Amino acid sequence: MFNVDPSELMLLALVALVVIGPKDLPKAMRFVGQWVGKARGVMGQFRAGFDTMVREAELKEMEERWAAENARIMREYPAVSDQPTLSPTLSPTLSSVMLDGEGEPAMTEQPVLHHPAPPALTDEEIAAAEGVPLAAATPPSATP
Repeated sequence: MFNVDPSELMLLALVALVVIGPKDLPKAMRFVGQWVGKARGVMGQFRAGFDTMVREAELKEMEERWAAENARIMREYPAVSDQPTLSPTLSPTLSSVMLDGEGEPAMTEQPVLHHPAPPALTDEEIAAAEGVPLAAATPPSATP
């Protein structure tokens, strides 16, 4: 900030000691320190205010660019109607979907599963998949 050499600082301290005197020098140093602290505080507030103004200007510019881009997109892609009309013969599944009061889909019928359940396995298929040999059928015993 200020280009003060150590020799110039020593000369300034020596002049202050001679002019102010050793008795009042601590009070003078404290006064100068308080003054410098207040000056830094004012500069900090000024800098913060300036930064806020710059941020607000940038935000305003960004909002203007966003509004222009939004207007361009709305011109290129016009909005479609919110409630499409579906005929019941078109698709019974689509016609069963209604919109509730908040615009969310609400089902009026139970959904239909479009894939069949897997076939049931026989005992032999289960045993073969588990690697367990199936108990051999015992031949009917001959009774005498």
